[in-house]
Order: sequence, then structure tokens, then C-alpha cells
Amino acid sequence: MKKIILFHLFSFILSSSSLLFAQIPGMVNYNDGDGLNNSYTYSLSQDKNGFLWIGSDNGLFRFDGKEFKHFNNKQGLKNIEALSCIPLSNGEIFIAPFLNDFAYLKNGRIINSDSNSELQKMQFTVNPDYYVDGESLYLFSTYNPDNIYVYGNERVSRIPLAIKSSLADPYYAFGLNIADQMLYLFNQEKTENIQAYNIITKKKTICNISLKKNTVTLRKGDIFVFRNKRTVEVYQLYNKIYFKKLKSYTAKENIHRLVIDRNYRLWLCPEEGGALYFKQPLFDNSKLSDPVRMMENYILNDILVDKDNNTWFSTRNNGIFFIADQFFKNYVHFPIKNNSSNIKAIAKNSHGIFLGYNEAKSGIYHNGHVTDLVFEKNIKIEHKSIFSEGNTVIFGLTRSLFQYDILTRKKKILKDYLLKNIVPYTPGSIILCTSDGLVAYNYKTGSYTEILSKERMYTALPYARDSLFAGNFKDLYKVNTISKKKKLFLQGYYFTDLKKFGDNLYIGATNVNGIIIFDHSKVLRKITEKIGLITGQIKKIEVENNHVFWASTNYGLSRIELKGTDISINNFTQTDGLPSNSVSGCIISGDTIYVGTSKGLGILSVKNLMSQKKFINKKVIINSVIIGGREIFDIRQPLTGQTPDNDVTFNVSFPDFISQGKISYRYKIEGLSNGWQTGTSQKIIFSSLPPGNYTFKILGIGYNGKQSYASTNLQFEILPQFWQTWWFKLMIISLGVAGLFILITFYFQKKRNKKLETLYYEKKIAELELQAIKAQINPHFIYNCLNSIQYLLYKEDYKETENYLEIFAQMIRKTLHYSEKTFMSIKDEADYLSLYLNMEKLRLKDLFDYKITLSENINESWVLPSLLIQPFVENAIKHGIAGLKDRKGNIRVSFEHTGTSICVTIEDNGTGINSKRKTSPDSFGVRLSQKRIETFRQLFETHIILEIYDLSEKEQRPGTQIKLYIKPYENQNTGMHH
Repeated sequence: MKKIILFHLFSFILSSSSLLFAQIPGMVNYNDGDGLNNSYTYSLSQDKNGFLWIGSDNGLFRFDGKEFKHFNNKQGLKNIEALSCIPLSNGEIFIAPFLNDFAYLKNGRIINSDSNSELQKMQFTVNPDYYVDGESLYLFSTYNPDNIYVYGNERVSRIPLAIKSSLADPYYAFGLNIADQMLYLFNQEKTENIQAYNIITKKKTICNISLKKNTVTLRKGDIFVFRNKRTVEVYQLYNKIYFKKLKSYTAKENIHRLVIDRNYRLWLCPEEGGALYFKQPLFDNSKLSDPVRMMENYILNDILVDKDNNTWFSTRNNGIFFIADQFFKNYVHFPIKNNSSNIKAIAKNSHGIFLGYNEAKSGIYHNGHVTDLVFEKNIKIEHKSIFSEGNTVIFGLTRSLFQYDILTRKKKILKDYLLKNIVPYTPGSIILCTSDGLVAYNYKTGSYTEILSKERMYTALPYARDSLFAGNFKDLYKVNTISKKKKLFLQGYYFTDLKKFGDNLYIGATNVNGIIIFDHSKVLRKITEKIGLITGQIKKIEVENNHVFWASTNYGLSRIELKGTDISINNFTQTDGLPSNSVSGCIISGDTIYVGTSKGLGILSVKNLMSQKKFINKKVIINSVIIGGREIFDIRQPLTGQTPDNDVTFNVSFPDFISQGKISYRYKIEGLSNGWQTGTSQKIIFSSLPPGNYTFKILGIGYNGKQSYASTNLQFEILPQFWQTWWFKLMIISLGVAGLFILITFYFQKKRNKKLETLYYEKKIAELELQAIKAQINPHFIYNCLNSIQYLLYKEDYKETENYLEIFAQMIRKTLHYSEKTFMSIKDEADYLSLYLNMEKLRLKDLFDYKITLSENINESWVLPSLLIQPFVENAIKHGIAGLKDRKGNIRVSFEHTGTSICVTIEDNGTGINSKRKTSPDSFGVRLSQKRIETFRQLFETHIILEIYDLSEKEQRPGTQIKLYIKPYENQNTGMHH
């Protein structure tokens, strides 16, 4: 995109600009081929973001170091002859075209007088002068101004003036300063002193100097420059009215433009073309020295020194020119005459620096001057190598060799060889590397000795008394200078230069493989582009000390420092002050490095080169963001998009002009990915971003891979559609959970209903079983009672029979009553047992005594399964005490509460059961009771535990003990509770 003007390539085409390029070979030209399509470029300015603004005859241009953005009538300019483009501190660019039709650029859009009628208030008959004060712009006519127009915040106001005391006074106005409210005037017809006019009080004060008619004025701060014809005078203003003359200069040609740059250096633009640059600041007390002439073949309309001290020139018909600060300092502040030739070889000794050009001409640099040395007028041959020692210099050209004596200035023509290189050999001799082998030449005696013949050799390096390394276009050999035999050492390397770096340590520059470090036996290390080398194609090596060396390439200069196993590489290019990136070789002398390039000799300080910053002191500018289907220029506002318009485009710039367009970007979006991406496009597009909050981070990468000191960060948000919001997702999840809950509840309810239905039928069956058991208990009980009555009748004991029948009748009524109930209270149970035991006691003639006790912690209303205890009492009588002969029987029934259950104990002192713990006696009544217990457990989940003990084993006394543990139960259907 950018074109570096190369003299040796274009001199035959651009003969009119040869002098320019000879003076400033490192200048860059931007024109219509780069997007700057116009004929005239007028004013140059720079805004707070670092962008360059260019007024032209084809509208307004913005340059960011890589691309030109064009604004013309299609964007809203009513007059495309944009003479001035004036940046304001609020980011607006005010556009002053020829005469009127003012406009301004805001948020990427041109606002003209049709869009903002305020601009129509400003009308001039001549092009106005202006003064910038932050966000405000003051415009006034330089000839008899009636008003000062103030533009600010898209509105125009007016400061009325009362300058003329009579209509015949033609005043020229200049030097407005809002801070002190002064506008300066001088009379165009009369020779009068300058007047200081207060724009608020309207008071005039006479100053101490006068100006002649047609004087051109320029002010910067308190410095005033006055030009009348060819005389230029510089004054400094004191106390608003006193002018002190600092210096003056008389040009040899007419001057049409004055410029004071940001460093208070003066530039004069002659009408015939070019620029005159004065090195010293205007406010010092020294006289103006002779100016540096440049750009002689170009008509200049403006000159700008930007914030980085780079220099820009706007021209007529030739676009704009740029020269970097470091290069400008080296080649303008410290110029060397006739230093523009293409240097192909360089060497030094105590007499100076010897330069070999791309023709049969050489140069000797000494004390700031280059002395030409012409061997023959032949531009078809060029220098390959130069050797210097003492007073002897040997210039090696492609087809000839010259020996030059510095003291006598005599030239001696040596044998013709197709030379590739010259290498130091023994004291007083050199090795010539030729297309036909290696030849030793003793420059003191003039004798030649063949070392290796009939083989093309490009370089060599002695490493022992009778041994040397020799390289052809693909391999490196060890050559014995006595036997003339060679042995392959390193295969596959085309060495362009070899240097000794230490004891048994050597450096080789290769044509494509970077730098090779080796010893007598093997390769020790390779230095390539992967670890920071500027290129793998190395021309020459210059050793600075035992751990630092320099590599010359077609892409600049590299300094390599070895620190143990670590390697530090610094790359230097034209940006750092080299005349050209095409470097043929370099020479180190103290802190100074002399660099031979395709555009002359570069002389630089090593210390200054090494003090270069590791980062570029700039940040990436985000010009606009396309989000939500619209382009936003004011990125201070919240940036939001919404699905499906979730593509985001960032338009960015990195205005680092010294990178000359070699700019790329490193960026990422936090919240999307942690990985950095790299690209060269100024439009960075992210497609189909998911909803979320993001931060766009971007770094600019300029020349030599340097990047901006900090990232530019911009937050934005992609809003979801309502179905992507958290509340909608939560609602869907809630509905899903609710639906799932309903389904699960329905499933388990259905399963529970089925289970309840099954339990219902099981309970029905259990109840039927219970009724059947009761049906069995009743006949069994009646049968036992009838047997007892039969027995009494048999004995003819009618009175007892009558008593028994009476009790039996009560028992029958109660049994029938309680057999219909599922549960009965403890009190009813105790009364029923007492009735039964009285009846049995009567039948057995007081064979036993009984006792029924209820503990204090028993509630008589608590319920128990009906008729559950009687069979166990009956069993105690029948099987326990009925057969006693030696003692009277005793039956005890007790009801206690253990804290967790009701404990019913039936105990007798009978014969016992003659076994350990037993749970299934053979008694029919007990078996029925056990069935009832199991049925109650199934039907009502009543937990009843039956335990039977033989007291002879448990307590060493006769009898049987039965315990029933009935856990509390509450059932509203049965009424059982406690």
C-alpha cells in the first residue's frame, strides 16, 4: 500500500525528483494509488486520537496509518474544496471549504448547513482565519472583520467588533488569542504601529512595532513570524503589547507559506518548490542558521510535525510525504552530502569508513564527509567486499580488484577474478573467494598462492595455522592449506559469511537458514526467525564482543546477544533511523554503528538504538461498532444487540504511522473465549454471538512485532429474546417440574389407590377372618361352660348350678356384646375377666384365687382388642392350676404402661409349661388368640407381642407367665387411642 521511494530503482523514471530522494531517501509517499485520490492537498492536522486529517480539492481525508477514509459530496460536503480541517477537543472535525458552506464531522457523519442552519450564520468574503480553544472555534475575516464567529456544541454565536474608525481604514487582523482577549491589527495603507484590540472592551492599544503593506503574519503561542517579500522576522510577545525581535532571515526566493511546527521550528515553503527547515527553536537567542533544503521538486502547501515528531508534507499533485522522527533526526539534523548511493560493501580502519557501491565507485567517510573514489565509469559491476588494513584498502568488485594506498592515493589494478568475497588470512595477506576457488594474495609482496581450485567458493575463515573453513553454495568444508585436501564438515548450509566468535567457537551467516553457531566438530545452536530473528536470510556478521554480534539482512539489522543459554535479539529497521531496510553490512566503532544500506550510510548510536521502547505508546482506536443492525460511532453509550441481530463488527485503527501500514491486531472477547486471535483487517467481525455480557479487548501490533502498551477494552451486551431470558427459562423449568410433579403425583396416587384398594380388600378379608375367629371363640367358650354345668348337674349340686347359670347368662350377654366390637376399654376388659374368673372359681370350688390390678399410669379408657386376654386366662386355669393337689391356685392379671406400650401380664402358680420361652402352646384358645393378633397387625397396624415364660426357669418358682405388649394405637375409625 505504501511506497518507499527508492532512488536506485526509479531514478530513470522520476528524473524530476532525483534530488529529493538523494537528500531524504527514507521518505514515504502516499498518493492516489493508496486511496488519496486528489490533485491538491491543502492543510494537515492531527486529532486527539492521532488520526491525520487532510484537506484537499476532493474533499476531506482521514489517514490512520493504514487506510485513507474519504469524505466528499456523497457524505454531505456541499463544497469539496476543503482548505482546512480543524479538530476540536470534543472529537468533532470542523471543515472550512473555500469561502463558505461550512460543515463538521461528528460521530462519523458530515453535518452541513442544510442539516444545521446555525452554520448559515457564518458568511465571509475572503477565507477566514481561525483560533481553536478546546471545543470552541473562533473564525474571523483577516480584512476589516466586523464579527468573530464562535462555533461550539453545534451552535454559532457572534462577538461584534468595532475596528474601523473610518471607512478608509483598511485593517488586517491577525494573532487572535482568546485567553487574553486580544486581536492584533495593522493598517494596510498607512505605516502605523500594530494595534492590540481587546475584543470585549473594544479598546485599542498601540504596540511598539509597525508592519509594512502585504506582510504575512503567523502566530504560535507568544511567537510571531512576519514575512514581507523575502524577509522573515521572528518576534516574541511580552505583556500583550510589546514585541521583541528574536531573529531574522532573508530568503533567496519568494516564500508562499510559513509553518511553525509543534517543536517551535520554522519552516518556509518557497514558491518555486521545496522546504527550508531551521533546526533551532524560535524562542532561543541564537540566530537563524542556514536552513536544510528538501523537497525541491515539489510545491508544498502545508507541513505538519505530528505528536510522535514524524514530519508530513502536503503537496500539489503529488499527494503527501512522510518521514519518521528517528530517520529525520539522522538525515536532516546530521546530513552527509552525496550520501545516497547503494552501498554493497563496508569496511573500516583508522583512516575512515570505506564504502563500496553498486557500481565501480567507492566512498571514504571521514569527519562527516564522504569522498568519492572512482575506479572506472561502469555501472554494470558492483562491489562484493572491501578489506582494509593500515594504509592498504582492497576494493573487490565482481570482475576486478583494486588496491588503494590511502597515503599516496595510488590505485593498483590486481588480477581479474569473478570475486565472491575477501577474507583476512595471515598478516599481510588475504583470501580471495572466487568462482574458481580460493586464492591467497599477499598485498605487501603482490604474490598470489592457490589454495583450492576449480570450485566456486563464497566464503572462508582460517581457524588453524594450516586449516580453514570454506563454503560453497550448499556445503561447508574443512580445507588443509598444505595438502589442498578438503573434507565435508556441514552439509546443506549455504554460508554467506563466517566469523570467529571465541576459542573454538564460530558464527556462520546463511542464505536461508539464519545463523549457525558451531565449533570444530558440530553445530551448537541455530538462531532463526522462530526465536526472533528478523529474517533467515543473512548477508554479513559483525562481531561486537565475545557475546554480542550483529546480522545484516535485506529486512534490517539484528543485534544478537548470547547470555549463557539465553538469546536476546533486537531488530532495527528504517523506523529506527536506518536509511533503508536493505543492509549490506555494518561496522562497530565504540558506541557508533555505521550501516551500509541501499540508500546510503547510516550512522547511529548503539545506546540510542538499545533504548528503544519495547511497546508502542499508543492504543487501538475503535472508530465504530455495528451492533443490533446499526452502526454506532459514539461508543461511550451502552452497546446492546439482541438475537437474532447478534452479529457484531468493530471498525478499528491503530494510528502508528512509523509502522508504515505494517499493522495487525490481536484481539479476543472475554466471556466468549480466552484465546487471542490475530489479523490484519480493520473490520473485526463476530457472528452469531450468544446472549451475554462481553468485553472486547484489542491490541495493536506495529513494526518489528511491537504492540500497544495496553489493550483497548469495550463492553457490550447481546440481549436474549424473551424465550432466552432467565425468567422464561425458569418459568419453563418450573412448568416442567410442576408437570412432572403432577405426573409423578398422579402415578403414585394411582399406585396408592391401587394399593389402598388392595389393602381394602385385604382388610375385608382380615375382618372376615376375625369374625370367623370370633365365631370360633364363642362356640368354644359356650362349649366349655356347658361342660361345667353338665358337671355340676351330674354332681346334683343344684344351688351351685343355679349360681353358675346366673353368672353364665351374664357372661353370654357380655361375650355376645363384646364379640361384635373390635376394641374394648381396659375397664370393660377387667370387668369381663373378673366375671369370667368368678364363674370359673365357682365351678372349681374355690380351687384358686385371682387378682386383677391396674397400675396408676393406666388410663381405664384406653382400648384393647376385644376378648384378646380371656383365652390366655382360660388356658392358665385349665392347664396351670386345674390339676394342683398340694396347693391352692393363684391367678394374677395386671395392666401396666411401660412408656411405649401397654403390658398385660397373666400369671399362675400352676405346674408350668416345662419348657423355655414358648410362643405357640397347644391350647385351641391360645391358637385362636395368636391368629387374632396377626389379624389385628394386618388390619389396624396394631403391634402386639406375645411372650410366655416358665417361672420355674425364670424365677425358680412354679407357674407360667404370659405377657402381652400392646403398643399405643390411634384410629379414628375404631376409636382406639390413649
